[in-house]
Amino acid sequence: MKDKIFGVLQRVGRSFMLPIALLPVAGLLLGIGGSFTNVTMLESYNLMGVMGPGTIANNALSIMLAAGNIIFANLPVIFAMGVAIGMAKQEKAVAALAGVIGFLVMHAVIGVLITITGTYTPETLQTANDLARLAAESSGTAMVPIVADKLLPSGSIAAVVGITSLQMGVFGGILVGLVTAALHNRFYKVEFPPVVSFFGGTRFVPIITALVFLFIGGLMFFLWPFIQNGIYAIGGLVIASGYFGTFIYGFIERALIPFGLHHVFYLPFWQTGLGGSMVVDGVLVEGAQNIFFAQLASPDVTHFSVEATRFMSGKFPFMIFGLPGAALAMYKCAKTTKQKAVGGLLISAALTAMITGITEPIEFTFLFVAPFLYIIHCIFAGLSYMFMHMLNVGVGMTFSGGIIDLTLFGILQGNAKTNWLYIVLVGAGYFVLYYFLFKILINKFNLKTPGREEEDEETKLYTRADYDKEKNKGKNQDVESSDPGSAMIVDGLGGKTNISDLDSCATRLRVTVLDGEKVDEKILKLSGAMGVIQQGNGVQVIYGPKVTVIKSRLDEYLESPESDQETVVPLVEKAPEKETIMETEEAKEVKEAKEAKEAKEDKIKTREVFAAPVDGDVQSITAAPDDAFSNKMVGDGIVIFPTGDTIYAPCDADVTLVFPTKHAIGLTSVNGTEILIHVGIDTVKLEGKGFDVFVKTGDKVKKGDLLMKVDMEYLADHAPSTAIPIVVTNLEEAQKIILIKSGAIKSSEDAFAIES
Repeated sequence: MKDKIFGVLQRVGRSFMLPIALLPVAGLLLGIGGSFTNVTMLESYNLMGVMGPGTIANNALSIMLAAGNIIFANLPVIFAMGVAIGMAKQEKAVAALAGVIGFLVMHAVIGVLITITGTYTPETLQTANDLARLAAESSGTAMVPIVADKLLPSGSIAAVVGITSLQMGVFGGILVGLVTAALHNRFYKVEFPPVVSFFGGTRFVPIITALVFLFIGGLMFFLWPFIQNGIYAIGGLVIASGYFGTFIYGFIERALIPFGLHHVFYLPFWQTGLGGSMVVDGVLVEGAQNIFFAQLASPDVTHFSVEATRFMSGKFPFMIFGLPGAALAMYKCAKTTKQKAVGGLLISAALTAMITGITEPIEFTFLFVAPFLYIIHCIFAGLSYMFMHMLNVGVGMTFSGGIIDLTLFGILQGNAKTNWLYIVLVGAGYFVLYYFLFKILINKFNLKTPGREEEDEETKLYTRADYDKEKNKGKNQDVESSDPGSAMIVDGLGGKTNISDLDSCATRLRVTVLDGEKVDEKILKLSGAMGVIQQGNGVQVIYGPKVTVIKSRLDEYLESPESDQETVVPLVEKAPEKETIMETEEAKEVKEAKEAKEAKEDKIKTREVFAAPVDGDVQSITAAPDDAFSNKMVGDGIVIFPTGDTIYAPCDADVTLVFPTKHAIGLTSVNGTEILIHVGIDTVKLEGKGFDVFVKTGDKVKKGDLLMKVDMEYLADHAPSTAIPIVVTNLEEAQKIILIKSGAIKSSEDAFAIES
């Protein structure tokens, strides 16, 4: 249970990375635009003539400022989409759309309930009364004061993507993203009866999301005020904890790096009331990073709020100075013969940490070889945060604490507003401390840092992948697969690393492998394949119309960590039928009599007739110019070499499948016969070009109804053949296909029948 919760939290943390990755760009736009349009700063650097109001440079910078502002103003909906994408197993684009729909529906419901219940904040109540007063004065009537039926604290109501709603901030977006992803993963492969099958699969995800958030919106209207008060209370405790609280924050933030959970920890402090709230230019702003950027754009700020930047500025000393000191120590401790090789690696890693604040290569290297060094590093990180808080350093950041952020949000803003010089002073001390302490400990305990390995070992820096691999060493080996079918397919294709490209058409998986000799046809057939066609490194595995579900499961399996492990796949072969060694004469006579009786009664009981769906030349399916069809791997039927370009329904039926690339249509007749009309050979590669389909999944058609128009000239030029196989995919053993007519045929004529 603990491992499951930890795994979910890791996925949640990873899902934050997509929207978080946007913050540096948005921050740069906001930082550069806000800094160089700030009149006070321009006057300080004598830049008014070049960048002052009205200049071309000022106009361009104002655009940058607006672009950065709009991203930060809409972070909640960005997180709703980003988290949904990150947590979705497959069909991530659908999850993103559903996330936006859920977000809009939730806030729309809250907005209506605010109006219905007469809910106000002091600001919105004042605004409503001012508008009512103006309306009364213009109409010459007496004003009736508006009284709030429910009054919320200041800042609780705000405009969210143009909707008057509760100010839920990024928490609201994360909630929407997580719920949407849960619904998506539950329903994106759902199948419905043929009548409503059009609404199945991915189409159902936005529908169920909208319905669910009708109720969540109503629930959050009543619950969120209590949650918000709780967040403010916890935020108050954090702020009241003073310097010690800042130390604990910094220590935990670094300690969570190896587990990938640091984003889950720091994001609420940066983006919600947990990191404090402040009125900036008359607007209530929540979250440490939001407060900093609001102040950055304000012309009236004389010093950035240290209560906000306490959650950010502590990164600068150990990222720009401390970790490069540790890198130098590792270089000095390396063997002389390996210093040249390790020097290039460590210089690159140190510069990356200094410039961008990305510290993984250095941190995971000493975490891998000596975890206790990482504990010391976490303590120093916590102290760094505390020192910056004590020295009133007011430097914020977009993503991490490198020189880029220090320059934009510290140096360019001036020491009076940021106290950025203390970062350099403390950082210099950190460089010396990290260098000597790491050098002493590496030598004393003979730690195998880069350059100190045995001669036959590779000199390298380590990453999170190396750490996770070592941590899980010995685990999950020879485990039974949770998806034996997909595992068997992967095994039959020569393993995950042998698969170069994977796609599907109406009936088969189309796979490109790196080494065709590794493909095992026997295993693929045991996975349920009707047949396998291999030409060099191109493999076609025929499963019939159910291939779309098989591909979705296979895609999901290939993205899971399980597909990287050696799994035990039970290869259950069909047992040979038991043979009767000897029979008595009496039993033999009874058996022969029974067979004779059955043969006598085995006359044609039923006959289901199907018309040709297109004008052309009709032949047995064995004449199809494709091995999968001619060998009846997909099913038995006929093939028509068309002279016409219009496809009609061969019988009364439900449309159960219209392939996304339009080249194939699946029908189920009133008797339950499943028919596949496959227009052309290898036409899935045309991606819908040349096909004009007039039906959709779930439609009912009569014999002779129009299904499709085809540009036969385009098909002849771009496909191997225009031949149209028509196959029955669920033919039973007692049934057989009878060709009623061969040769030239019209679409209205009967072409074949099923006799049983």
